[in-house]
Amino acid sequence: MVTEKDVLGALSGIIDPDFQRDIVSLGFVQKLKIDGGTVSFEIELTTPACPLTPMFKQQAEERVGALPGVGKVDVTMTARKSKPRQTQAESGLGGVKNIIAVSSCKGGVGKSTIAAMLARTLAGRGIATGLLDADIYGPSLPTLFNLHHPELFSNAQERIVPVQADGLKLMSFAFLTGDGPTVLRGPLVAQYIQHLLHGTEWGDLDYLILDLPPGTGDIQLTISQSVHIDGAVIVSTPHRLSLTDVRKGIMMFDKVNVPVLGVVENMAWFACDDCGKKHYLFGDAGAKTLEKMFGLDTLAELPISAHLRLEYADETADAVIRALGKKSMDLTAEPDVAFDENAITLTWPTGETVSVPNDVLRKACACAVCVDEMTNAPLLDPASVPDDIHAEKVDTIGNYAITVDWSDGHNTGFFPYKTIRELAAK
Repeated sequence: MVTEKDVLGALSGIIDPDFQRDIVSLGFVQKLKIDGGTVSFEIELTTPACPLTPMFKQQAEERVGALPGVGKVDVTMTARKSKPRQTQAESGLGGVKNIIAVSSCKGGVGKSTIAAMLARTLAGRGIATGLLDADIYGPSLPTLFNLHHPELFSNAQERIVPVQADGLKLMSFAFLTGDGPTVLRGPLVAQYIQHLLHGTEWGDLDYLILDLPPGTGDIQLTISQSVHIDGAVIVSTPHRLSLTDVRKGIMMFDKVNVPVLGVVENMAWFACDDCGKKHYLFGDAGAKTLEKMFGLDTLAELPISAHLRLEYADETADAVIRALGKKSMDLTAEPDVAFDENAITLTWPTGETVSVPNDVLRKACACAVCVDEMTNAPLLDPASVPDDIHAEKVDTIGNYAITVDWSDGHNTGFFPYKTIRELAAK
């Protein structure tokens, strides 16, 4: 007769590609029961509608079904239950499991289009999804969904019932005011944002997508301080001017304790009609530059196109959901940081220690002051770095980088852990 040890042994051969560990040691296998030749269990993944679900289910059925004495395998795929969202009692967000912010610090990079594409794709898979257009001054949702004068209703709790379209629950300030310009001061903007967030009857949602306005102003701070955001996606283009603004978004989310899931690089390339070859208008190093500068993954590189094909939408949605799952079960701890007149040293709980001399790290800075934004040519003269250069302050950014206030007054550089390890290895 098959035993629990046999079943777990078979399932331990299934490796999660995001964590590079087996699903048994990750704690994904739950409620294992053996009844004669019938084996039943749950595989509890990190987020709803994880794109890895079909693969895990198939592998589990095949591996356990191949064990001697097993006649039937019953696999139930579930998602980890999120903690109850801490909101005010009258908030309509109580039934929302995950909130993902889509942000950019520069306008015109396609942020709203990406947010709508992500929400539409998830809803098209039958996942309960909502989309909030949080741009009070320049709302895009009415144009993207061709909903310029929808009729609004309120329920018995005096909450606004969101507009339904393409299987989505939608809300925008423009639904309340129409197509005219919005002329409001900061305090009123904060009040309206709170009303749209908490005063909408979102109901039970797996994902609520927040389309944030460009910049790092009142609206972003109001939202991040009034509700827990599970992760943020930053949209940029490969142009150096856009990449420079990515840093501001990363710093903003770090200050308000919102994990950055990664970067979607929009308008990265186009395919010629005649040859089908990819052409990179701003160079093909955009994604590599982002990863080198900030230590963040590039979730997707999208083409310049009037209509993004379904494959790009699916790939982007899959990458975002998988990144959210990794963050929700992040196994990477932040290192302890030590610095003196000679070097900066990072020590992780695993015992790994890397140390880089101060002058080596300072000369490796890739910020806009040290590297030309347009040509990527170095601007920093190594001879200008003082021999006694040292760190006066070091801060961690999430679990992927540090920032340093140097004794020469420089403080605008990011140093990803990957870069520090490479420098230490040399």
